[in-house]
Amino acid sequence: MSARIATLLTLLLEQPISLYAAAVLRIGYGFLYFTFLLREFPHRDVIWGPGSPWTPALARQLFDQTGWVSILTLSDSRAYFEVCYAAAIVTSALFMLGWRTRAVSMLFAVVVTSFHARAIYMADGGDNLILLMALYLVVTACGRRWSLDARRTRLRASAGMTVRLPLDQASGELRRHLRDARLTVITVLHNCGMLVIAAQVCFLYGSAGLYKVQGASWGNGTALHYALNLDLFQPWPELSAMADEHDVLIAIACYLTVLLQVAFPFVLFGRLKYPVLTMLLGMHVGIAVFLGLPLFSGAMIVADAVFLPDRFYRYLGQPWRRVVPWAGVGEARPPTPTEAALVPAQSGPVG
Repeated sequence: MSARIATLLTLLLEQPISLYAAAVLRIGYGFLYFTFLLREFPHRDVIWGPGSPWTPALARQLFDQTGWVSILTLSDSRAYFEVCYAAAIVTSALFMLGWRTRAVSMLFAVVVTSFHARAIYMADGGDNLILLMALYLVVTACGRRWSLDARRTRLRASAGMTVRLPLDQASGELRRHLRDARLTVITVLHNCGMLVIAAQVCFLYGSAGLYKVQGASWGNGTALHYALNLDLFQPWPELSAMADEHDVLIAIACYLTVLLQVAFPFVLFGRLKYPVLTMLLGMHVGIAVFLGLPLFSGAMIVADAVFLPDRFYRYLGQPWRRVVPWAGVGEARPPTPTEAALVPAQSGPVG
């Protein structure tokens, strides 16, 4: 037991885990929110703006009770709202691309929190999950792989450039100690952030499955029948009616959904997790198509990516690097002396 604890502490303190998964989360949630804001651009004033039925004054009254805050309620000016909306779109795009990720991830968290709080009654499960992940990603090193930050680091290293650190004014021995302490803090924050994200997804699936077990409609296999016949969840009524004709398949889908969600936290440490993740992917695609919840489905699919190992993403990136030569920036390999000198300046909780 002591040996296992020592191994766990070594892993937690010395080596950042799941850097590629963190990059996928950054790209996925940045892209989802970017497309979400573009999709709602024609309706932005009705949902979040001064012309919304849920006025800024009503939102501020609710904030007094809930403790929420939003930059959108700082002014009732339409010009201010338009500037905030444009800034939110740009921030989401920069976060997705991994540009100055350390600072942009904080701005992205502020954007998601502000838009979620401004029209909290318009939110769904996808908004809630993106909000949580945006907050968690602030403490991760989600910009070290597949990002403009990683590309900039590689180009500087290839050019033989050095970066002067603020600690360069101190003595060599003190500088080394402070640098080691800084990297340890960064690594611990990143690893803890990734573990919290994984735990959040496990809790989400497990609690959803246990909640469904208590319902009679899930027990008798008719829950999806009722969902397919709700007008609110019928983006294509003909498609929903066609799917509802297959009673046996509907019942199987109900039981399989509950089984996958309840079993998910218990299959993560074995090979069963790969077929389970594949079936969950199919489930979320079905939710997006049949129930018209693309944001929720996309948020869940991106969250599931945290459980795939880095070797999977490295293998996945090989064909892409043949097309785009710099797509492989930040690959795990022994650093050159120049790159080693650059790591403290380019690495960070979100860099």
